[in-house]
Amino acid sequence: MLGFRQMAWSSSAQTQAPSEQLCEGAAAVVAARQGMETPLTAVAEAFEELARGMVADSGELRLAPFSDTCALVSVLFSSLGMAFRFAEIEYVTKVNDLIGAGKSYRTLSDILDKDIQNDCVKKQGSHSRNLRRVRLGLGLIKALFEQFLATDWAAHPGRGTLVAVGR
Repeated sequence: MLGFRQMAWSSSAQTQAPSEQLCEGAAAVVAARQGMETPLTAVAEAFEELARGMVADSGELRLAPFSDTCALVSVLFSSLGMAFRFAEIEYVTKVNDLIGAGKSYRTLSDILDKDIQNDCVKKQGSHSRNLRRVRLGLGLIKALFEQFLATDWAAHPGRGTLVAVGR
């Protein structure tokens, strides 16, 4: 996985070497997830927490928790193998940008408002463009895992690394 340290998903997992540092925003999320059984469980719980936070914030989606939750999804890209390596690199780069932007902006709306004001929504490297790319990455993962559920992958455990994601 790029940009983020491999995450320990169970209490029996070994801690990583200090040289493998997590992005600052993802570190707290990973620490909170240490006892969870699978990456999918952690991602699902994080998105449920994000939804509860939106309700509490009157529909506003706060940038820092959103970015931290998106950081967890990168482990799903890496579990898909080399065919998705470019998508993983792209996704992690964009999430890292949003994690950094979380220090200056409170909500996703704040990013969009500022980029619209500066007329840079479509400019390469803008936060709003990176936000769009992260959203597309999330959509890709969602579509892939919906297809996995719709097929018989789970019924045939010996078919490869895709089944290992849920273990």
